[in-house]
Amino acid sequence: MRTNSIFFFLLCAFVGSVFATPQIQHWQTPGGARVYFVEDHNLPMLDVAVNFPAGSAYDAADKIGVAGLTHGLLDLGTQELSEDDIARRLADVGARLAGNFDSDRSGLSLRTLSSAAEREAALAILADVLQHPAFPQAVLEREKNRLVASLREAETKPEFLAERAFGRAVFGAHPYGWQTAVSDVEKVQRNDLLDFYRAHFAESVAVVALMGDVSRQQAETIARRLTAYLPQGGAASALPPVTMKIGAQEVRIPHPASQSHILIGVPGIARSDADYFPLYVGNYILGGGGFVSRLMNEVREKRGMAYSVYSYFMPLQQPGAFQIGLQTKNEQVGEALHVVRETLQGFIAKGVTTEELRAAKQNIIYGFPLRIDSNGKILDYLSLIGFYNLPLTYLDDFPQRVEQVTVGDINRAFRRRIDPAAMATVIVGADEMK
Repeated sequence: MRTNSIFFFLLCAFVGSVFATPQIQHWQTPGGARVYFVEDHNLPMLDVAVNFPAGSAYDAADKIGVAGLTHGLLDLGTQELSEDDIARRLADVGARLAGNFDSDRSGLSLRTLSSAAEREAALAILADVLQHPAFPQAVLEREKNRLVASLREAETKPEFLAERAFGRAVFGAHPYGWQTAVSDVEKVQRNDLLDFYRAHFAESVAVVALMGDVSRQQAETIARRLTAYLPQGGAASALPPVTMKIGAQEVRIPHPASQSHILIGVPGIARSDADYFPLYVGNYILGGGGFVSRLMNEVREKRGMAYSVYSYFMPLQQPGAFQIGLQTKNEQVGEALHVVRETLQGFIAKGVTTEELRAAKQNIIYGFPLRIDSNGKILDYLSLIGFYNLPLTYLDDFPQRVEQVTVGDINRAFRRRIDPAAMATVIVGADEMK
């Protein structure tokens, strides 16, 4: 055992020596926005992201879909610029504006050259988009029509039907389980977007991430510029608790596809959970490690029942889902389900082996530098660290936290969190169970 500890100490030291983690600076603007900055002058580029607790889970129960449409229209017109103006001005300076949206977060990111003229022009657009969105009525109607068409098409696809049913089965009435329907979109009004924006896009709850070729003083100026004229509201960022214990249930949805889509899961963990690293490493062994995982070995390699089978935890502000997923021929759904459930039960009951843990640690630690090998990836981590209030040393600590996980840690964490006899199962496909 001592030999293994020495090996992993040397492994972590080697990873740290050949690939230094970025040094994160942190402060708050006068209005309360939290800022996370990595100064790097190796490339003449600046990456910026601004995120808010304004994801889909912040919709009101009678206004589902408003958060998504608010996010979607942020960069489609301001009080001074049309969407064509925005696109043209970004193209003129070679900048790129992108969005990110999930259950917890809504945000925009900008990549621009760091030269003064191009940087200032691009930042002016981002500031205008964030602080003065117009939500034009004509654009809203167009985007609603597009979303309705997209939803109607999605409702014909088995993967969409499976994910929608899975969210309901795992989360019940919690906002994490809500799915936007056509009827929700059709009733959204412009005032709904304005109200949501004013309530959730305040400076006091903003998280600003900056990565690249500017100084600390310049970064401070940029952060103030992007947030100073945001709304003064700011709804509470806490979401209702997730009900962790669910009963066993099986949902079957007929579909003419040649393969059935299967999802199995329960509520899992929050981003700040103390069991995060034992569950992360353990799940790598169970179904997160591709061809070296148990599920892949049992379902694909031994029996050829699926091209791919996976498992993962989705940590959010509140516990997100633990999910196992696969596709298999309709005639072997029953057998595939039996193998998956038997594999999970064995994993929970017997735990992982020392050999499995050693291999998982090697793969995760050696692969860690690839997680932060670009400015864009580092920006994503800055946003994550800021939004979920993770330690500034998170990237430095990651390999060591993985190395510290023991067989006992994994076994205890999975037994606490996952009850194979009380999980939701969703099957979308032809009813040809055998």
